Amino acid sequence: MAKSDLKIAYIQAINGRNKNKPIEVLFNPAEYTIEKGNKYQSTPIPGLATPVHQFVHGESDTLTMELFFDTYAKESRHGHVKQGEDVRKYTGKLAELMDMDPTLHAAPVCQFHWGDKVVFKGVIERLTQKFTMFQADGKPVRATLNVTFKEYKPVTDQLKEIGRQSTDRTKAKIIKEGDSLWVIAALEYGDPGLWPHIASKNKIDNPRLLETGREILLPPLEELLE
Repeated sequence: MAKSDLKIAYIQAINGRNKNKPIEVLFNPAEYTIEKGNKYQSTPIPGLATPVHQFVHGESDTLTMELFFDTYAKESRHGHVKQGEDVRKYTGKLAELMDMDPTLHAAPVCQFHWGDKVVFKGVIERLTQKFTMFQADGKPVRATLNVTFKEYKPVTDQLKEIGRQSTDRTKAKIIKEGDSLWVIAALEYGDPGLWPHIASKNKIDNPRLLETGREILLPPLEELLE
């Protein structure tokens, strides 16, 4: 395969302040693993040799991979990589995706792309950086990153998949001291990212300055997203 034909994998946030800013890996992973699981409850029944297993809920898929970063080599597929520069310049960009985004009050949701397809969408649950080569001044130039993604699927998407609708009643809530729209959205709809819709429905210009004692309306989920 010609070097120009090589599809370089990348990771990017799909929300927050760094939305749609791809972070290319320096070397494509040699392999990755996607794990899926379900939660079951075992109920013993008198007279049966084995308990009855009852489905409780599905578990989030996980994607794990090992990524190699090297700035020591003379040649690189990336023209912007300078030989001998600090490899943390590149590994740190991935580590930053685990930081809380002030616009989301959470870490951003990310996508792992390879070629023309989105391989996985989720949050980075765990990241380990192992530095294995250093310049004379201690600057690292080679690293291996072990990355684990946890699947992210909004509540709205899951409700659509199973054909379930939210309550058809509009609720009223009195704002108490310490309340925040993102917490209310998480408790009422299961998704803190829906707080802008609540703000819009109630004409709240500044969600950080909620008036204690004010009554806000929490409409059904399908109405909230109209």
